[in-house]
Amino acid sequence: MVLTNESKIDDEHETGLWLSEFAEPYEEFKNQGFGVDVASLKGGRIPLDPNSLDDEQVEKWKGVTKELDQTLVLSQLNVNEYVGIFLPGGHGTMFDLPESPELQQALVHFAENDKAIGSVCHGPAGFVGTKLSNGKWLVEGKSLTAFTNEEEQQTGLDSLMPFLLETKLREQGAQFEKSDAWSNHVITDGKFVTGQNPQSSQAAAEAFINVL
Repeated sequence: MVLTNESKIDDEHETGLWLSEFAEPYEEFKNQGFGVDVASLKGGRIPLDPNSLDDEQVEKWKGVTKELDQTLVLSQLNVNEYVGIFLPGGHGTMFDLPESPELQQALVHFAENDKAIGSVCHGPAGFVGTKLSNGKWLVEGKSLTAFTNEEEQQTGLDSLMPFLLETKLREQGAQFEKSDAWSNHVITDGKFVTGQNPQSSQAAAEAFINVL
């Protein structure tokens, strides 16, 4: 699982990882017997989006959030040792994941070796700008979903984003499929699994496990 290290949209808006989009898949993967390494671009402690925290959730996922105190550095991992990669969301991903050559190299490895690639909500920001060795965009021709323009506009943060995720994925050739705003919606295309929003985290994890 590869997470964002970004803690701010701007001086007035804190961001980070959206907790449930990590916690629900992480628990599901562990419950199904998978070993899970939690990584980020810089390693270390992961910032959590304050809007994703309520007291009940924080208490419920206390054991899981310990995994966020000291994440591994993505560039130091050997991608050959893994059967799948999963990118949770949070607005932080929009700022650091698309700028990471290490993540792009990892995604190309998983795509070109027919391994599972999964993501939810803003996590597919990590796909943006990634080209395969044949020069095609990673998402070209893929049926997928992600946080929609409509959902982004409803957060009121659309004008602060470096790009709109749905628009950018479409520009790079994705067959973008969306459902109603804030509804559970997951798309599986071969080994590629994506969920639309926080409400889709659990179902995306289950679909990813089916692929694995």
